[in-house]
Amino acid sequence: MKLIKRMEAIYLMAAIICVVIASMSCPSAATDDYTNLVKLITDSEDVRIDTQDLAFLLVTHGFDATPEDRYAIVKLDKKIYEVTPNGVNPGLADISILD
Repeated sequence: MKLIKRMEAIYLMAAIICVVIASMSCPSAATDDYTNLVKLITDSEDVRIDTQDLAFLLVTHGFDATPEDRYAIVKLDKKIYEVTPNGVNPGLADISILD
C-alpha cells in the first residue's frame, strides 16, 4: 500500500514538472514564430510579388495570413502584423504591427 502511494506521488511530481517545463517553453515558441516570419521575408526576393502571392506564400509556410488591398495581414502570437510587398527593395516585404 505504501508503495502505491509513493508511486502516485512520483507520478504527480512528474506531471507537475512537465507542466512547468511546458509553460516555460511557450514564450520562446512565440519568439520563434516571429523570427521565422522575418527570416522567410528577408531571405527571399521577388520584385513582382503582390499581396495575393505574399499571403499564399505565408500560408504555405504555416502562417495565418489574409490578403488585403495593399498588404497582407498576419495574425501571430496574439498580434496582428501588416506585411507589405516592397518591390525592388531587399526582401519580400516590410513588416509593421497594426494597432
